[in-house]
Amino acid sequence: MEDKEFLELAEKLSMARGMSGYEDEVVKIAQAYCKDFCTFEEDSMRNLYIYPDYNKGNRPLVMLDAHSDEVGFMVQAIKPDGTLKFISVGGWPENTLPSSKVQVYTKAGYISGVITAIPPHFMTAEQRNAPISINNLTIDVGAASDKETKEFGVEVGAPVVPKTEFEYDKPHGLLFGKAFDDRLGVLATLLTLKKLKSEKLDVDVAGVISTQEEVGERGITAVMGRIKPAAAICFEGCPADDTFSPQYMVQDALRGGVMLRYMDRTVICTPRFTEFSRGVAAKHNIKVQMAVRSGGGNNGAYIISANGGTPVIVAGIPVRYIHTFNCIAAKEDVESVIAFGVETVKALNEKVIKGF
Repeated sequence: MEDKEFLELAEKLSMARGMSGYEDEVVKIAQAYCKDFCTFEEDSMRNLYIYPDYNKGNRPLVMLDAHSDEVGFMVQAIKPDGTLKFISVGGWPENTLPSSKVQVYTKAGYISGVITAIPPHFMTAEQRNAPISINNLTIDVGAASDKETKEFGVEVGAPVVPKTEFEYDKPHGLLFGKAFDDRLGVLATLLTLKKLKSEKLDVDVAGVISTQEEVGERGITAVMGRIKPAAAICFEGCPADDTFSPQYMVQDALRGGVMLRYMDRTVICTPRFTEFSRGVAAKHNIKVQMAVRSGGGNNGAYIISANGGTPVIVAGIPVRYIHTFNCIAAKEDVESVIAFGVETVKALNEKVIKGF
């Protein structure tokens, strides 16, 4: 895989503005990348269904899923001083928010804003010691009144996302940017679909770029009512734990390869499928780290129980500081997940899937 192709697509996906419910920019990037070898369908939730032209139509269907949305905010009200009261869309660590730069949607395009932070010179002792809460924060777009904010084009209901630049540290193979949960999963899905073009397969493949995962896995529920895959792989940007957990508890480390998940709060991934894919990874020398999570959740929970039961595994990409304005990931881990996806799909056939 060419570095240039990988990095250009990674940058486009990370920089795309796609809060839950407003994933249009991500969908357009995915369509543009796959247009020469795939056909597409969309539903009213903006779920994108990608069907490669190497499908034959008479084989078991394997779904590759990644969600397009990122955590964000929504404008709830415009205050008399021109600042914006907002709510979270998806889960945020609130202590990371003050002074962060954001982008606020207007019909003329996104404009810059800053999540407000009172200078320490003006803070009371009570304010200094109080926990940070979104309820006490606003977004400032530089206006001096509610009238001027409206003249800027800001309206109630406007989506808001981080304003963060994508960077690649080539000497260390590190990616920096926003929305790696789950734009790196989208990246892995698209590149896996393309790499499978040159492989001999015993299954058909559908790529699904699903929406609204961050607000309760809503998009995938619509997807599973529309198509009936025989098996599914979820590509996810998963929270790395290697900078704060004791060594014996680290299960999702940068440069550790694929995070293959046994379970989390919402799903026990299909055990036989999980073990099968571990064997595939071992055969092809693909690094895998196994994880058991007491929290978290992903689209796998809805896939596994749909259509009478669908075998599913979760292939995670370690990402430090997900659900914040600045994420870090290793390029080699994304490449490991792509290799894992390619080799797992190649190894599947009707008999293997029925054995799950």
